[in-house]
Amino acid sequence: MRENMISIINKLNKQEIEDIDYIELYVGNAKQSAYFYSRILGLKIVAYSGLETGDRDRTSYVLKKGNTCIVVSSSHFNEHPISQFVKKRGDGVKDIAFRVNDVDEIYENAVSNGARSIQPPYEESDKYGTVKKAIVGTLGDLTHTIVEKKDYRGVFFPGYKSIDNGSFQENNGISRIDHLAICVDNMPAWVSFYDNVFGFKLLKAFKKDEVSSSNSALMTKVMQNGTEQVKLPIVEPAEGDKKSQIEEFLEYNKGPGIQHIALLTDDILETVKKMNENGIDFLYTPETYYQMLPKRVGKIDESIEELQKYKILVDKDDEGYLLQIFAQPIQDRPTLFFEVIQRKGSRGFGNGNIKALFEAVEREQEKRGNL
Repeated sequence: MRENMISIINKLNKQEIEDIDYIELYVGNAKQSAYFYSRILGLKIVAYSGLETGDRDRTSYVLKKGNTCIVVSSSHFNEHPISQFVKKRGDGVKDIAFRVNDVDEIYENAVSNGARSIQPPYEESDKYGTVKKAIVGTLGDLTHTIVEKKDYRGVFFPGYKSIDNGSFQENNGISRIDHLAICVDNMPAWVSFYDNVFGFKLLKAFKKDEVSSSNSALMTKVMQNGTEQVKLPIVEPAEGDKKSQIEEFLEYNKGPGIQHIALLTDDILETVKKMNENGIDFLYTPETYYQMLPKRVGKIDESIEELQKYKILVDKDDEGYLLQIFAQPIQDRPTLFFEVIQRKGSRGFGNGNIKALFEAVEREQEKRGNL
């Protein structure tokens, strides 16, 4: 009885991950990438670190809007880990930073439960205050920086200077990162990792027969943290007649990694319109999808004609509905891409749209000779 009570007390006192603080992409050219993401996503370039700030081997730009924060980093030297990552995988997400109240406790718990220790807790300070960080590794190359910056008043972190180069695009409604999908080749191991290491719990699970087309299939388990702010769909290929989009990702990414970044908006029509104007390409959805939409989802606020114009998908469940659209990959490799999502009650992930999505992706795979 006493041991059970101690276990319950420890669980109640356990520090939790609060939210995503930022995500960091390793890229071939940070300056060009910062401009690209600023333009297509409507983010503002707010901070910089590089030779001028004393960083001799890498350059980073920080892009923000609302609760969305993306860092793009590149290196000046071929032997640097950033350059090696890009050489192997192309531009992609290297780090998902978690905001916490107690770095030490989260770090110790993570390492004792299977995370690789990359950098134990350390502090960085400047005139704006102090930031405490630690870094741990997952089962692949993906890392998690654990960030504690309770009273820090700087634009980002010590070592970064504030910049304003007029890069901010017209407000397109993006408010935060909704979720990040991880493609893996061993789902049970990754699900166990986020459960044991960070205390994430299973939110939803989709089986092969729920997420498939006539050609390919996948399986998904969505892990979520205690505050419900961090959602990580973990996706694994399932047996199908042809190569699935997940298999294609794993092949060109040379292993597990972040397949897509889902951005939350409060007005998807306006967001997609402006992103289209700024040059981002979205997947094509055929007219037949919209002919069947009223019967499948019932009454919704949006015009079917407007949704069809911008190729936006709709899915409905017991809690409400959601609208979503998927962009083309952001580089030549068919790896990382963006999703835009608007939630109107639904906490799902567009299960009813999987067939339409698969067919759209397969049309692109066929063009690439990868189906």
